[in-house]
Order: sequence, then structure tokens, then C-alpha cells
Amino acid sequence: MKLVIAVVEDDDTPALVEELTENKFQATKLASTGGFLMQGNTTLLMGVDDGRIEDVLDVIRGTCVRRKKLLPHTTSELPSAINLPIEVEAGGAIVFVVAIEEFFKL
Repeated sequence: MKLVIAVVEDDDTPALVEELTENKFQATKLASTGGFLMQGNTTLLMGVDDGRIEDVLDVIRGTCVRRKKLLPHTTSELPSAINLPIEVEAGGAIVFVVAIEEFFKL
């Protein structure tokens, strides 16, 4: 048994939870906040049998894709009235797979 911890963008969460449910995975959903873009994230905790780890990773990979976003950015080198957008990569998922000694569903 493994504990899968997936941190995903809030935008990807509904589709991911739906796909996980369709594939018979159960998850506990926690609200979290990202550090770089300071945007809302969701952390999903899942107890997954060893033989289904690749299956859950495939669901996450297929649902949480990396994409480019334009964010407003004010540069100190130009007048403050000028906002130059910067392109950042967002989306995807950060996934931790941790071995667990015991798992109880009470």
C-alpha cells in the first residue's frame, strides 16, 4: 500500500476527482495554496494498492497537463503604468508516493 499525495491547480481539481472516481480511486481533498504563483491548489491524499500506482499516475498525467499562462508584470525599469505580461508554465501536478506500513479504513 502507498500513500499518493497529489498537489494540483484548483482549475484541474474537478476533472481529476471525476476521473479518479471513474477509475475506482478514493481521495481526500484538502485546500492548499501554492508558493510561486500564490494561487489556490488542491492536495489529494489517496491510499493506493501497490499494483495500481501506475494506474493512478496515468489518471493524474492525463488530467493535469502543463500549460502556458500570461500574467501581468510591472517592471521597475519602466514607468509603473506599463505592465508587461510574462509567460509562466502552470498546471500539471506534484505527486509524492510514500510507502505506508499500515492502512485502516474505519
